[in-house]
Amino acid sequence: MRNLITDVRGVLIGQAHDPVAATGVSVALFERPTVASVAILGGAPGTRETPLLEPEMTVEHVDAIVLSGGSAWGLAAADGVMSALAASGRGFPVGGMRVPIVPQAILFDLLNGGDKSWAKGGEAEAPYRALGRAAVEAAGPDLALGTFGAGYGATTATLKGGLGSASGRAATGQIVGAMVAVNAVGSATIGDGPHFWAAPYERDAEFGGLGWPAAITPEDLGLRFKGGTGQNTTIALVATDAALTKAQAKRLALAAHDGLARALRPAHAPLDGDIVFAAATGLSGAPSDAFGLTELCATAADVLARAVARGVHAATALPFAGAKPAWRDRFAG
Repeated sequence: MRNLITDVRGVLIGQAHDPVAATGVSVALFERPTVASVAILGGAPGTRETPLLEPEMTVEHVDAIVLSGGSAWGLAAADGVMSALAASGRGFPVGGMRVPIVPQAILFDLLNGGDKSWAKGGEAEAPYRALGRAAVEAAGPDLALGTFGAGYGATTATLKGGLGSASGRAATGQIVGAMVAVNAVGSATIGDGPHFWAAPYERDAEFGGLGWPAAITPEDLGLRFKGGTGQNTTIALVATDAALTKAQAKRLALAAHDGLARALRPAHAPLDGDIVFAAATGLSGAPSDAFGLTELCATAADVLARAVARGVHAATALPFAGAKPAWRDRFAG
């Protein structure tokens, strides 16, 4: 176990970013078509192909899931992913054609200081199609955390956000992993200090081992906000090697949102577009009963909370005037 979403068999991750534009893309590539669903609990989501993930819809499997910066511009990343997958023969068969199934969620990182002239009416092309294709070509079992991929330009109310991942083994013996781009309207840390809201779920000092502070004051509980409407969103994928139906995957996605609520204050706000995808590769068999599924759901929430804190803890600051400080710069040493 490497404490990454790729501990789940059948899941590879590719990432690409543009340091000048300060934005990027992370792609979960499934080694075979995979059951998936989604739960959207934020008030300002940006998505592509999410309706087909509802349990009553016809298509049962996806080929990849994309997390991207760029707001609506970033939705072009799935075009690049589809192109790369089609070139390798992947996709849903329709009348002799193949259509890769690539759901996507985006976050808002347009105001982080990077050069995004294409979003100001300039002649330059947005980089997301190329980044999507590059991410597929880079897919493998390893992934960097912090200022990488979809987390490259991410921020929170108080600190630089980032790309986080974590994994765990449920009591059923099956593995659950999470990948998240943390771009929250609120904060992952308590008050103005270094302690993470996700501290009770931490394993092996994976985000500093500080625990909670000796006391949490009313001032610590005061909400801290970043930006305005549409300038936020935390987007995530939880994956398991369990065999699930689309309805069960939907339940897994819903339960995993508890991890966002444990790790961010606030979560699911009108100003966020908080989205969690859930995917099940089916390589370890089905949970035995409803209690087994509950174990998976609880593990997914814990793992996602840890991934959020890891993403913020690992992030490095962007080299722009007024950029959010990184946790390590502000609190380490």
